[in-house]
Amino acid sequence: MKIIVPMAGRGSRLRPHTLTVPKPLVPVAGTPIVEQLVNDIAKVVKQPITEVAFILGDPAFFGEDVETHLKGVAQNLGAKASVYRQLEPLGTGHAIMCAAPSLDGPAVIAYADTLIRADFKIDAATDAQIWVKKVNNPSAYGVVELDASGAITELVEKPTEFVSDLAVIGIYYFKNSTDLKNELQKVLDQQLTHGGEYQINDGIKGMMANGKRFVPGEVKAWMDCGNKEITVATNTKMLQFLFEEGETLVHPSAKLENATIVPPCYIGKDVVLTNATVGPGVSIGEGTHIKNATIKDSIIQQHTVVENTTLEQAMIGNHVRYNGTHTRVSLGDYTELI
Repeated sequence: MKIIVPMAGRGSRLRPHTLTVPKPLVPVAGTPIVEQLVNDIAKVVKQPITEVAFILGDPAFFGEDVETHLKGVAQNLGAKASVYRQLEPLGTGHAIMCAAPSLDGPAVIAYADTLIRADFKIDAATDAQIWVKKVNNPSAYGVVELDASGAITELVEKPTEFVSDLAVIGIYYFKNSTDLKNELQKVLDQQLTHGGEYQINDGIKGMMANGKRFVPGEVKAWMDCGNKEITVATNTKMLQFLFEEGETLVHPSAKLENATIVPPCYIGKDVVLTNATVGPGVSIGEGTHIKNATIKDSIIQQHTVVENTTLEQAMIGNHVRYNGTHTRVSLGDYTELI
């Protein structure tokens, strides 16, 4: 099984946290988004992962350090790491075709701005699966239409009339990813675009027209990381899932001096908490110092100092110094606000 991860976008909605770090490498519950996604997919498909292919953007932003980190993610699964580049923002279909040499055999394609909780099985009797989540407002999403047998017959983007309440979450399985590659090549050759972009849906619809059977797979939880507010909420949800699953979330090197941790919280290596109450729903990265503070439902990254404050639904980057009265701050890397 291969995992293909398109992640060439700059993550502009998550600025300032993506000015120095690509969005898929922003940590949620202590682990970069893309690393959590790949590891979670590897767990639920219950098959050996032979290759993880990452589709990155401009090398000036997605540099060697990003490549090195991603290769480590694949290697930790015992898989080959491949890195491709999408140098123009030409859509999801174009991004996938940038990894054309890796599109053969069974593969999961997953976009790197989504985290999931699921216990699904690959349906060996079908040609492909599209993972979905039941939503209350389907007109805000792309949804699948099903026939009487439960097979997917159509993909409908933001329907104005009710089609179904099963929203596409951006994770797909193909028994033979060459089928998708062949259909997407036709889309590129015919220059079939939407708003100047090539979309994966047109390749999928081509497969359906050729008789390939798609079925839905439903996830228990679908968590987005689109902007600061949503990412902080996702962090809180992920911490609760990890806590319930028995994960160790507090590093043994953390130092507590008259401090209280209200679980679930992620507390990284060499964190120092002094006269502080932290949690629930808080992630604190390696080497960060918190003093005279009360913090809940927040993300604070590495080597940061936070003092004399109360924070809630805050997101603070790396190498930041903050001493202030605002509670829902959003501070990027290397900021000083005292």
